[in-house]
Amino acid sequence: MSIDWIHADWPAAENILAGTTTRQSGMPDLPAEPLWLNQVHGATVLSAGDPAFDDVPPDADAIIASKAKAVIAVKTADCLPVLLCSRSGDEIAAAHCGWRGLAAGVLANTVAAMAAPPDDLLVWFGPAISQAAYEVGAEVREAFVSVDGEAAACFESNDNGRWQADLYGLARLTLAAAGVTQIFGGGLCTFTDSKRFFSCRRERSTGRIVSFIYRLERL
Repeated sequence: MSIDWIHADWPAAENILAGTTTRQSGMPDLPAEPLWLNQVHGATVLSAGDPAFDDVPPDADAIIASKAKAVIAVKTADCLPVLLCSRSGDEIAAAHCGWRGLAAGVLANTVAAMAAPPDDLLVWFGPAISQAAYEVGAEVREAFVSVDGEAAACFESNDNGRWQADLYGLARLTLAAAGVTQIFGGGLCTFTDSKRFFSCRRERSTGRIVSFIYRLERL
């Protein structure tokens, strides 16, 4: 097994293992096959054990689990992977956050669907495209600013008459509004770091990194 995958740097309980693969790394040894989603840039959140997982990967963009040894994961190549867990290590979640999903409420829905209260949650941001590399149109900015005026701070105008969007900043705003304060990670750009990460903006046809989290049985 490659050791090049990125460990989540957060004060999670000892029974939690979480992180992100790179172009060079494989997945670590896991206690089970990950539950996969057919990610559709929406706001649907499922729980591990949902009948939707009995057949093909269901359409959704976030998963919650509380059963020991359940492995949950999301795939990204510029979008923001967000991993969450309760301080106790009894509950975990993973969310795929592109701009459409964030605007639709996938991250807010994930927090709301978890049994742990927001102020008990720890959050880790995996690698995503940076603001400097993420040019979007006015419709993207409007999708956020029309709902929350504070989102304007996450967009900078550029010389092309368009906007540079800060996915990390938009996710932080969403989490703050939901009452989540313990946020870690961020700052890794999938677009500029071609050695470690895939990027749809850089390469039209590309692979995906996997951000995963699971909880072990407590001793």
